[in-house]
Amino acid sequence: MELLQITWDPNPEIFSIGQLSVRWYGLFWALSFYIGYEIISRIYKRDGVSRKEVDKLFIYMAVGSIIGARLGHCFFYDFNHYISNPVEILMIWRGGLASHGGAIGILLALYYFKNKVSSKSYLWLLDRVVIPVALAAFFIRMGNLMNSEIYGYETSLSWGFVFPNEKVPKHPTQIYEGMGYILVFAALLILYLRKGKNLPDGFITGLFAILLFAVRFVVEFVKQPQSGFDQTVIETMGINMGQILSIPAIIAGILILWYSLKKQ
Repeated sequence: MELLQITWDPNPEIFSIGQLSVRWYGLFWALSFYIGYEIISRIYKRDGVSRKEVDKLFIYMAVGSIIGARLGHCFFYDFNHYISNPVEILMIWRGGLASHGGAIGILLALYYFKNKVSSKSYLWLLDRVVIPVALAAFFIRMGNLMNSEIYGYETSLSWGFVFPNEKVPKHPTQIYEGMGYILVFAALLILYLRKGKNLPDGFITGLFAILLFAVRFVVEFVKQPQSGFDQTVIETMGINMGQILSIPAIIAGILILWYSLKKQ
């Protein structure tokens, strides 16, 4: 039995009080940090690391991911607009966050955290952090779904979503990516719980980069351009900005995996 195509038009706001509004996107961001904190706390306890270090770690990660995600969107996807209107870079409440930028922000924040706070190696830290990060990627895509944004090209498939201001069904790429990220999260968590202490530093990080950005790269084939700049990139390169940014991440994952196995 075929599924019916879905008319998708949710209210992105959960509720509002005066000028203050609580949106689904913000709720999913908050959930990603809360659940991520709980996961990392239990991982650190399992590894015998102080909970105080977890508190400091999440401050670094929160700042790094939000700043990185915002700057990533501004410079990777709509550079011409924001370079002409730099003040708008600060207007994060208007939306516009890029996962690649968030990843770079987390990498830099962890490097600073490692030098200032932690006695563990950089790859040891990454191996633990990437587990909840994969889950956070799922929550962010669910936020995009509730905002009816970042969807795909037209489709005749029975599960296509008719989004607001669209007359034809489109690929619900937020769901495609979200399900892929959930599988990556589950695989990494199971691997850590079963083999974590016996794996060389960097193994989980390398696997994370390969799997997560491979999911992103594949889904991008059916995703609409996110801006005029992205459309120009597609016309010039044949692939979009999300795919271009995913390629070095996948290569880096392969190199980290190779390095960790060689070191072992």
